[in-house]
Amino acid sequence: MAAYRKKPVVIEAIQWFAHGNHPKVNRTSYMEVSALMGGSSGCCRCPKMHDWSVLGTVETLEGIHVVCPGDWIVKGVKNELYPVKPDIFPETYELVREP
Repeated sequence: MAAYRKKPVVIEAIQWFAHGNHPKVNRTSYMEVSALMGGSSGCCRCPKMHDWSVLGTVETLEGIHVVCPGDWIVKGVKNELYPVKPDIFPETYELVREP
């Protein structure tokens, strides 16, 4: 099998903490969070966050994703959005310029 390196690209990103931080993060409901997370209640994937009211959702190319406080909202090379967990973000991205 051949080996490949991902091409370096510059993306835009903002860390999301609460509603109003990003215009594309929508408010959600308990039922939506439960459905999106496979029937689990609350936000088991978000450390120390078990109240659905602090969560948001964002439309991605793969569908709607739950956004937890602290997640980064990344705009890809084709202007698509997707959330990245805060522990993964610095492993994948480095700052190239301040806003």
